[in-house]
Amino acid sequence: MTGFGTAEGVCGGGRIAVSARSVNHRHLQVQCRLPLSLQAMEAPIRDRVRERLQRGHVSIAISWEQEPESRLAFRVDVARAKALQGALQELARELGLDDRLDMAFFARQTDVLVPADGGETPVEPDELLLVVDQALDGLTAARAREGAALRAALERSLALLESHATAVEVRAPLRLDEERERVRARVADILEGRDVPQDRLELEIVLLAEKLDVSEEVVRLRAHIRAAGDALAGTAPCGKRLSFLGQEMLREINTIGSKGADTAIVAAVIEMKIELEKIREQVENLE
Repeated sequence: MTGFGTAEGVCGGGRIAVSARSVNHRHLQVQCRLPLSLQAMEAPIRDRVRERLQRGHVSIAISWEQEPESRLAFRVDVARAKALQGALQELARELGLDDRLDMAFFARQTDVLVPADGGETPVEPDELLLVVDQALDGLTAARAREGAALRAALERSLALLESHATAVEVRAPLRLDEERERVRARVADILEGRDVPQDRLELEIVLLAEKLDVSEEVVRLRAHIRAAGDALAGTAPCGKRLSFLGQEMLREINTIGSKGADTAIVAAVIEMKIELEKIREQVENLE
């Protein structure tokens, strides 16, 4: 499902902005774009997304800007500077070089002149995750609105499936009666007035009825349709469940089609497959 949410907050001596975006995907994939100073927070952010969402390609983008006074805060690692000076002076003596070092040299050493925060995460994890949660709130609200529209479309398709199943259920017994009469007439025509062996004829008719009977398939199809409707009506994520039910519905519809060498039943089967394909496409977008 698609959605977008943003949030901003003041924390860690600066201002943080979070955007959360999702597009359709069968599984959950999380992508994070974080400033270098916040890289250590990637794992907790991914965990927070997994707690809230189950499907979709989710992108989390975070920007963090320090206040001017925070950006100017530095400290000198004196011990490291002294160790570096001693090592270089010893090297100069060994090589017979000038051992003079100036302030410009030490200022270029990023491990000597370091930010006042020591290069650690500049914001508190709880503060950052609070802003991430607010962005995810907006994202899930957008996904919920899309989900409501998808649910309405899926309910319409399920209702059409139900109506076509009813048409098959009504037509199937009539078709069996027609086939029985056709077999009787065909046997009588072949025998050309001779006595019809009723026991043999009845056995063939019974075998034909078993071959053409689709009542069990219609019952199972209706059960799957009801189960899909119940899943849509619930509050729990149902995308994967509906995907499985769609596979089971297709199995029953295909069996009805293979047994239903009848114009009306075949027409109903085609319509059911069209609606089921719509359902399967939409289910890929559901949580």
